[in-house]
Amino acid sequence: MIISESTAHAAYWQPLWADGRQYRPLDGSEKRLMSEYLGPGQARPALDIGCGSGALARHLHHEFGYRATGVDCAPSAIALAAAHDTGSGPGPVWTCLDITTEDLTALPDPAYALITCRLVYRWMDDKPAFLDRVRRLLAPGGTFWVVTEITGRRTTTDPPLHELGITPEDAELLTNGWSAIHTADLDVLRCYALRP
Repeated sequence: MIISESTAHAAYWQPLWADGRQYRPLDGSEKRLMSEYLGPGQARPALDIGCGSGALARHLHHEFGYRATGVDCAPSAIALAAAHDTGSGPGPVWTCLDITTEDLTALPDPAYALITCRLVYRWMDDKPAFLDRVRRLLAPGGTFWVVTEITGRRTTTDPPLHELGITPEDAELLTNGWSAIHTADLDVLRCYALRP
């Protein structure tokens, strides 16, 4: 497996989603952790960064009661998310947006009670700049929910796969400067609930 130099932009993800690539689905354990750490949405705005096929944004919207927006830099992912949103009643808003470079005023809300970043943080080229943008979008008292693989947790002898995930330095950068940090492990993943 060869990982290109930059994987944070549409040129990398567009063909993968267009070709039907699937990633780790939400499971019961992850949903239980979200219920424990995120609580009910009460129609507050939520932003799912790197929404892919939209499963998390739909879950936040329909099951937790958030007013969810899913953003992804790949038009093919946004099209897939919209196609899967077949529930009754209004669903999440789907927006094609590169959260790392584009104008954040294009988002439907100026601030979000919940921002999620599931299986995306590891791919950010400029993590400090990304985290600055998240902090600008997070409402006072809000939660930043990050689900990411931790380097070295896979049981494989394939070095590129073994190195997928975030390093201890990436984790320290992620958790620095928050007033409340809660973590929970799910096999190769770690879930973070971060509050300002």
